[in-house]
Amino acid sequence: MTVPQKPGADAPELRVRPVEAADLGDVIAIDAEITGLEKTDYWYELFHRYGGGRTRQRLFLVAESGSVIQGFIIGEVRDWEFGSAPCGWVFGLSVRPGARLAGVGTRMLEAICDGFRHTGVSKVRTLLARDDSLVLSFFRSQGMMAAPFIPLEMDLD
Repeated sequence: MTVPQKPGADAPELRVRPVEAADLGDVIAIDAEITGLEKTDYWYELFHRYGGGRTRQRLFLVAESGSVIQGFIIGEVRDWEFGSAPCGWVFGLSVRPGARLAGVGTRMLEAICDGFRHTGVSKVRTLLARDDSLVLSFFRSQGMMAAPFIPLEMDLD
């Protein structure tokens, strides 16, 4: 799927497309730049489960401008968890810090939501850390709000 830039923009066209194996180095680098952790094995495992268009219910997309990967998004349709009707879940979203505020995250979220709609779901959810104000602000700006579920946890010491 090709998503055109805003009219008059000098930047190359932004394209949101399924991830390819050749993109994994960029995905790993973007994630490492943001998290400070290089999780090579993790990303290869996610690629094998979600990449390559293996199923309509699992999506791993990248945003590419020219030949540069600017960000990625990963999600899936989950069915009947905790009594919830099937819905789309976004569990990974990152944009290169230098590409933020250019609509990259918005375009990727639109693309993954279109993929979810094609499977017949009408709701999308995500989960994030309470103190991650950057990601919270992004998702709120996209119209997302608190869901009817409360995450709970305990230490397994």
